[in-house]
Amino acid sequence: MAPIDDALLADLSALVSRAGRAILEVARSALAVAEKADRSPVTAADRAAQNVILDGLARLLPGVPVVSEESEANAGRRFGDETFVLVDPLDGTREFVAGIDEYTVNVALVSGGRPTAGLVFLPARGVLYRGRAGVGAERVAVPAGAADGPAVAIRTRPCPAAGLVAAVSRSHLDPRSEQFLAARGAGQRIACGSAVKFGLLAEGAADVYPRLAPTREWDVAAGHAVLAAAGGVVVRPDGSPLAYGDGPGGFLVPGFVAWGDPAATAPGCPEGAPAPVRA
Repeated sequence: MAPIDDALLADLSALVSRAGRAILEVARSALAVAEKADRSPVTAADRAAQNVILDGLARLLPGVPVVSEESEANAGRRFGDETFVLVDPLDGTREFVAGIDEYTVNVALVSGGRPTAGLVFLPARGVLYRGRAGVGAERVAVPAGAADGPAVAIRTRPCPAAGLVAAVSRSHLDPRSEQFLAARGAGQRIACGSAVKFGLLAEGAADVYPRLAPTREWDVAAGHAVLAAAGGVVVRPDGSPLAYGDGPGGFLVPGFVAWGDPAATAPGCPEGAPAPVRA
């Protein structure tokens, strides 16, 4: 399909905003929290957001396959060079249930195994990060349910010679990621949930985000697209490119490292990684 133009990006922005509004409209007493097979929570808000997104994508991108965390459609499909959409209708459900405002709505367009456009929306904050390959990334102030808002271009920052600022998971910080950060002297850490960590790197508020424990493609792709559009990279722990579309593998991502600065070196990496390369 053709690259996402300004009009389609605006429509997709309005779509994730409506999905965010659907999340906020679910009364906390009616969350109906359940546990999935992997022991992660799912709520009525996840399902409400997914319904909005799937309906909207069917209109905006007819015929383009969609893979969503809360849907069985296309679950075992290998996409290869085909274009498809990855959706996480509510990333950071634990934060949402706990009343923390860091949860996001994630939508990414993937082509040839690479995320070429991504949207990460924080409904409770009215903040949208969006980016397109070859065009750039923006931070948009848009209340949940609104069509659009004022946008500011964002870029990553050069990696400092000392004192890396790390974005880390509030609920999933694993020992290998801790070791990774300790080896680099990353003393300052920003703990937060969901794909908002990619936004912090994209706007130059942090330098690195390691996740050396397994996760899923829909947790990563939208933030990856935003960060890459802002000048950063997301790679496997060994420094190789991170690819998407492995349905037979359960859309599993064994681990990754996101860097704001592609020129950042990785001395002392537990995996022996070389300097990150642009993905």
